This record gives sequence, structure tokens and C-alpha cells, in this order.
Amino acid sequence: MRTRPLDRAFIEQFVRAAHGNFSELQRLAKQNRAVLTASMHWGGGDWESALQAAAHTGNRTIAKWLIAQGVPIDLFAAAMLGDVTIVRAIVERYPHLLYAKGAHDIPLLHHALVGGHEARDVYDYLTMKMTKERWKV
Repeated sequence: MRTRPLDRAFIEQFVRAAHGNFSELQRLAKQNRAVLTASMHWGGGDWESALQAAAHTGNRTIAKWLIAQGVPIDLFAAAMLGDVTIVRAIVERYPHLLYAKGAHDIPLLHHALVGGHEARDVYDYLTMKMTKERWKV
């Protein structure tokens, strides 16, 4: 099945909806599923996907729905969702990602913080790693 090409305005509408308008997000996804993995360029090298929008706003419902639709999970969504196994595996393998920044230069730790109590283990892990690194323990 062929889908029509995505235009910038449609991608922007979808990514904006991912910040918290679940019904609009679903409506737009039905129009063209290719938008699920599209990213919006806000300028100055600031790219944001719908999953990244949901992750930095702490919107678990939207993030889980996007992942269920086949959107690949990323480090920032894993942190917000509280998946300490994924976050630990990536940070242990690539230690510099402890200070990684997502869309809008929002740090990884923020994503764990907005994840609330479900992401507490991730928050604790990241802060412990930062403390050890700072003090070279």
C-alpha cells in the first residue's frame, strides 16, 4: 500500500500532538502511518520525533502507544518509562551517554525525572553514576 509523501506541516502537527494530545496523534497516524517515525526539524539542529516529545513531557500513554505501533524505543523513552535494564546496558557500554541530550537539548536525567515514580530506579541509577563519575569513585 502506497502512502502519500509527508509534508513539513503534517509532521509538525503530529509531533506537536505527541506532547499530549493523544486523540489527535491517533487521528493523524491513521492518515499516514509513515509519520510515526518522522522527525520535525525545529531549526538549529534541533530534531524531535513524536516519541521524543512524549518522552520529555513524561507522557507514558503516548510513548507506549507509539512503541506498540512499531516505533523503535530510544534511550530517552526508556529512561522516562523506567526501563532501567535498557538504560543501564546502554550507559555501561557507552558511558558518555550518561550526559546525552535529546530533543531541545533536554538531558537524559530530565527524562527519568518526568517519568515519575515508575522511573525512580532509572533516576537513582543515573544520579548514582553521575556522583561516582564526579568523585571518581
